[in-house]
Amino acid sequence: MHDYRSAGLTAAEVAMCAYAEKITLHAYKVTPEDIDALRGHGLTDAEILDVALAASFRAMYSKVLDAVGAEPDAEYLGLEPSFLKALTVGRPVRANADTSPPNAA
Repeated sequence: MHDYRSAGLTAAEVAMCAYAEKITLHAYKVTPEDIDALRGHGLTDAEILDVALAASFRAMYSKVLDAVGAEPDAEYLGLEPSFLKALTVGRPVRANADTSPPNAA
C-alpha cells in the first residue's frame, strides 16, 4: 500500500502522516491549525514534536545521501524487490551499484 490515506490507518495516524508529508514537501506551509488538528486527535505537543523531528530528519538525511552520491550497500540491494521498491524514494537505486568499500584494492 503506497497511500497512507487508504491503508486502513486510524484517523490520528492519517493526520500524523499528512503532517509529516506537509513537513517534507512544504514545511513553511505548516500552520497553527495543523498543530491544533493533531491535538484534536489526542496527540500531545511532545508527540507532535516527535513526528516533526522524525519527518525532518528523514528528509534531511535523504537529501544528504543524494547530495554526496551515496549508493546502497549489498545487503540493502539484496532485499526482496517489492520491499526495496517501497523503501526507495528520490533517485532510483542502481542495481549494479559498486558496494565495495572506498579505496578497496
